[in-house]
Amino acid sequence: MAAPASSRGRRACPHGLEARLFPEERWPRPSRLSLEASRRSAAFATGHACRPSRGRAQAAMPSTQAPGCSLAPRSLWLLGAVLLVGASARPANHSSTRDRAGRREDSEILPPDHLNGVKLEMDGHLNKDFHQEVFLGKDTDGFEEDAEPRRSRRKLMVIFSKVDVNADRRISAQEMQRWIVEKTAEHFQEAVGESRAHFRAVDPDGDGRVSWDEYKVKFLASKGHNEREVAEKIRNDQELKVDEETQEVLENLKDRWYQADNPPPDLLLTEEEFLSFLHPEHSRGMLRFMVKEIVRDLDQDGDKQLSLPEFISLPVGTVENQRGQDIDDSWVRDRRKEFEELIDANHDGVVTMEELEEYMDPMNEYNALTEAKQMIAVADENQNRHLEPEEVLKYSEFFTGSKLMDYARNVHEEF
Repeated sequence: MAAPASSRGRRACPHGLEARLFPEERWPRPSRLSLEASRRSAAFATGHACRPSRGRAQAAMPSTQAPGCSLAPRSLWLLGAVLLVGASARPANHSSTRDRAGRREDSEILPPDHLNGVKLEMDGHLNKDFHQEVFLGKDTDGFEEDAEPRRSRRKLMVIFSKVDVNADRRISAQEMQRWIVEKTAEHFQEAVGESRAHFRAVDPDGDGRVSWDEYKVKFLASKGHNEREVAEKIRNDQELKVDEETQEVLENLKDRWYQADNPPPDLLLTEEEFLSFLHPEHSRGMLRFMVKEIVRDLDQDGDKQLSLPEFISLPVGTVENQRGQDIDDSWVRDRRKEFEELIDANHDGVVTMEELEEYMDPMNEYNALTEAKQMIAVADENQNRHLEPEEVLKYSEFFTGSKLMDYARNVHEEF
């Protein structure tokens, strides 16, 4: 179904990397905390560092300095400048699951920018937690940074035993493939449960269908607007006063709403269609729409496919230190490897929308087998094309996100 023309064809920069928010936020904006730090640093620079802070909406107060406050603006200004640099720096290729969770909006009715068990993020970044998501599934407890190592090792060996179906103390590619499919299905079921709860939140009359206007009211309420006033204005076809950024978000969401609305189009989403709206990986049509969005934003020459230079093109911005350069190098290296070894199926140097769609389909069993072989290859030190307990423990950071020490000494004990 054709999407509304209102949000088509806009390209904010030469590389097509639009500054858009949900659901296809291109390059992550500074967090709310960083933006607040920027505002405060500006206040420090103008000599208002000693003014009590009661939130962003507070009006300026008379300049009544407390004792000992004369030196504070200078030192705080330096701190503010450091925070400002952090807020404006170009983001890295990826962030951890914990960091992403901290950036989520208070309201869960918005489509997430991260999809568990899907290899690319909504903005085209590589999902750096993918291997952990398809190895651990939802069972991530016990592998936190502060977890007790012995308990983590034991749990990892319990998982090993579950993957090792024939109990020969080796994991084959077929066993790993079966496990990946099973864990991906877990993420799917989790998404279904969450979507069902969110659907009830935006379906106040409980008729099993949500109109675009009903969703729009809830969305604007989540942004601080008065829900009753918004509903009244929409009902009376009155103009809604929203800022430019919020209007852009609404246009993007309506784009996506149109795509999730199965024929015949009526702008009413059933519970199943609403699931596709939030989680495009659950619908072939919505997955295709997601692929088109990613290609549109990375495609620099307009041929509707991706070359290697386009896929590994760095985000907009500059780096001024070695750490930033290392991040850039890692970005290029990781994306080149993914492009050449996995996405470009026929190795002709170009990725079509069809190839990218097959690569991103989380329930593609052939992809699961390819992924299984890759995961084994990472840790297969003895080159026997199987994973053994010692290898899984040694490469625990790859499989779980946690580095478990003394793997060789403890492997027999844990079994």
